[in-house]
Amino acid sequence: MPQYRFNVFGRLVVIKGAPGNWSAFLLGADGKRRRADFVIPAALGEGELCQYLSDLFHESASSTQPLVTRLD
Repeated sequence: MPQYRFNVFGRLVVIKGAPGNWSAFLLGADGKRRRADFVIPAALGEGELCQYLSDLFHESASSTQPLVTRLD
């Protein structure tokens, strides 16, 4: 199952799966994952994940963390 890593305004997020079957996890400093408390819409494609995360968490942006970036 493919997975995609993102830096979401300083928070590490891992998205696993494919359109129609996404799972989101928060990655801790120790490398452990826990299920995230947000949902990725089933219709969202891989290429839309970064923009979706940016739109969803835009209030977390700061001068030191102004962007959502894909890490893979």
